[in-house]
Amino acid sequence: MTTMSRYKIDANFIGGEWKRSGDKSITVTNPATGEILGTVPSFGATETREAISAAYKTFPVYAAMPLGERIALMRKLHDALLDNRSELAALLTAEQGKPLAEAAGEISIGAAYILWFAEEIRRAKGEIIPAATPGRRMMVTHHPVGVVGAITPWNFPSSMLARKLGPALAVGCTTVVKPASQTPYSALAWGKLAEEVGFPAGTINIVTGPPREIAETLMADKRVRKITFTGSTNVGKILIRQSADTVKKVSMELGGNAPFIVFDDADLNQAIEGALVAKYRNSGQTCVCANRFYVQSGIYDAFVKKLTQKTQNLIVGDGTGAGVDQGPLIDESAFKKVSALVDDAKVKGATINTGGHPHHLGRTWYEPTVISNVTTTMRIATEEIFGPVAAIMCFENEDDVIEAANDTDFGLAAYVYTNNMVRVFRMNDRLQYGMIGINEGLITTVETPFGGIKESGLGKEGGSQGLSDYLDTKYICIGGI
Repeated sequence: MTTMSRYKIDANFIGGEWKRSGDKSITVTNPATGEILGTVPSFGATETREAISAAYKTFPVYAAMPLGERIALMRKLHDALLDNRSELAALLTAEQGKPLAEAAGEISIGAAYILWFAEEIRRAKGEIIPAATPGRRMMVTHHPVGVVGAITPWNFPSSMLARKLGPALAVGCTTVVKPASQTPYSALAWGKLAEEVGFPAGTINIVTGPPREIAETLMADKRVRKITFTGSTNVGKILIRQSADTVKKVSMELGGNAPFIVFDDADLNQAIEGALVAKYRNSGQTCVCANRFYVQSGIYDAFVKKLTQKTQNLIVGDGTGAGVDQGPLIDESAFKKVSALVDDAKVKGATINTGGHPHHLGRTWYEPTVISNVTTTMRIATEEIFGPVAAIMCFENEDDVIEAANDTDFGLAAYVYTNNMVRVFRMNDRLQYGMIGINEGLITTVETPFGGIKESGLGKEGGSQGLSDYLDTKYICIGGI
């Protein structure tokens, strides 16, 4: 704990002050060891309104700050993240469980998002539109939307916040952040970093506590003009409904059910390497994880055999250990869900090629698992797994696999392995997904838009598109010229 103590803060950040709780608190536990890391405040509506007031008061000041000064602050924040990467990664691993190498990578990409938006804001240009009527000038300008409420998940508690703070800070918005209760320390560390680099008090406010109470307070307050949420589709739908009363802007990064399609003409080794990263990264606890594997019949047996061999080589253990590939699941609820999905597949006739049981380490560890002969009657073929389980189905032709891949309410990410370039363009046209990896299992970058279609969400994070949800667009017509 000593390596992370400076950023492990047991208080909330409101209006530039660190506030501690009275009677109620949230206990934060290391999922790998069961060790209690500490407690954070369990604040509710009163403190959330206080945070909103702080953000609302600071908004006109921060929005009016010269662009160069905002950019300079963001660059300092970027540098601070990288300078303290080891401490921040250790903190992330302790509360979330992922291996240290993955945690360090998450801090790095979070810093990259901050730098990207610090650069991208210079290109958020308006336009002058030619007037059909003489004596007029018609212009389009962009302006910060106002106070932003950001609700972030436990699986990427630092980088998901970066994707929301980056555009908000760049355009001149102030924020109220509600991190997940399982992993609050990584978010609170951002408050400390913001304080250290000199952001005005009230620019970033961070409140921990009951999710429903804090979210409902954010949704009901007219001063909050935008909500950005990453989490389950069910919760996202509730927030969308609640946003109607005050007509807030919303961006939603919701659930996924990613197909991983391997055609006979694919490079087998390349497909296996892509499958490993797309499935087992963060113990399978990512919204873009490969959830359903479809492998064409000519390569099916070879794919199953090789993926099984590679999966058996994965090292499972405490994320602080050398060479560890997979840590524990986040909590008992996640563990029970994965176990239930695998047990259902066993009962219905699936073949367990490797794994399929709780890991001998106990607690919430689950063995890296490969299951073949999966059918659509099995829950594992239709539900988001969010665990280290590869469920593999066989297909015969392109039309059938596209129909199967699209047969879901979700549309976040899809992966396709093929060396047929004509097929690549067909996949882009026909697969109903917001992001498609062709011969790539890890496709997230700061330069490109992250987000889905259908019930996987609204809006985009990252890329040039990532600024738009934080801006109001105005048209001004000037006559009498």
